[in-house]
Amino acid sequence: MKAMGNGGENMSVQTVRATNNTDVARTPIVFFDGVCELCNRSVDLLLRADTQRVFAFASLQGETARELLPPLTGDTSRWSIVYLDERGEHRESDAVLAICRRLGGPWRLLGLARVLPRWLRDPAYRFIARHRYGTFGERATCRIPTAAERSRFLP
Repeated sequence: MKAMGNGGENMSVQTVRATNNTDVARTPIVFFDGVCELCNRSVDLLLRADTQRVFAFASLQGETARELLPPLTGDTSRWSIVYLDERGEHRESDAVLAICRRLGGPWRLLGLARVLPRWLRDPAYRFIARHRYGTFGERATCRIPTAAERSRFLP
């Protein structure tokens, strides 16, 4: 898969470098909705589970997302977690399952859900995404990482 450069040109993921010079091939990036409470809780969980410090994180509203991802739609219910690694861009349930596989350990078992067809997985993902603000809440501003987390977050 390809990532988009800030000029809109396609670039191989192996050559993409985020704004703080993170090499996507070695440091996969989890893009999340920075004002979504469910998304922020998920990032908190990932930060605790990622004891090997494999992932970097960036909000969909941030500079890194603007540089590396296609533009977001105005409809936030259509926004999705995006996982960018050496194999490319993963969205919706594919992103969640790829992250679980990469975490390893017991999380790897969740990645086995990939055997379910996407046409079953993605509607469930989209249902949750559509109702995430109403069910879990919305922040007034994007997440601000703590001092301990700062090195894991991209602008």
